[in-house]
Amino acid sequence: MLNVENLDLYYGASQALKSVAFEAEVGKVTTVLGRNGVGKTSLMKAVVGQQSIQSGTVIFENGDITSAPAHVRAAKGIAYVPQGREIFPLLTVEENLKTGFSSLPRSLRHIQDEIFELFPVLKDMLSRRGGDLSGGQQQQLAIARALVTRPRLLVLDEPTEGIQPSIIKDIERVIRLLANRGDMAILLVEQYFEFAHALADYIVVMDRGEVVMKGHKEDLIEEDVRRHLTV
Repeated sequence: MLNVENLDLYYGASQALKSVAFEAEVGKVTTVLGRNGVGKTSLMKAVVGQQSIQSGTVIFENGDITSAPAHVRAAKGIAYVPQGREIFPLLTVEENLKTGFSSLPRSLRHIQDEIFELFPVLKDMLSRRGGDLSGGQQQQLAIARALVTRPRLLVLDEPTEGIQPSIIKDIERVIRLLANRGDMAILLVEQYFEFAHALADYIVVMDRGEVVMKGHKEDLIEEDVRRHLTV
């Protein structure tokens, strides 16, 4: 589904990513782990087209999208749930969901029933403004907005950040269900190790802009992974 090869990314003279390479498969959760500031969000933005890279390639469904802008990647089926959620606080829940229509052909511009099966709380809040929702509800809205686009690759950047434990369990359930459905790849950035490790099929560990460890979860020693997450 996704093949990232030798990505280099700079902010001015500072190199944020150094020869980063990994893959994400359909029906699997690929988890990117690492301390704060090691380049995880920069990598996600490079994948979805929100940040330009200096070298390397991004292959999606056997097509080279390295130079494709973000809106083209979205139309190809890449959906992004950014860190901090970035919902529109003055729009209603329904209007927030409909912003996902922009990458879809007109015939698909409707909110699927599945959205409310995954996140029942949103159905009762369609007319409420996004800014009036709790942090956990806003996170559910952000994921639902991405799912409205019917993605083939779902990119989630720290979906548990600042979220109460009960909703973390709901989000874990949804991610697991989506992966088991077998029609999309999921790329997950997380700080919360237990959440990430429970969901992961494949783990990528980053440090100082580089991939220092990667492999199938069962092939990696948990203590070695945790060592790269402690300060």
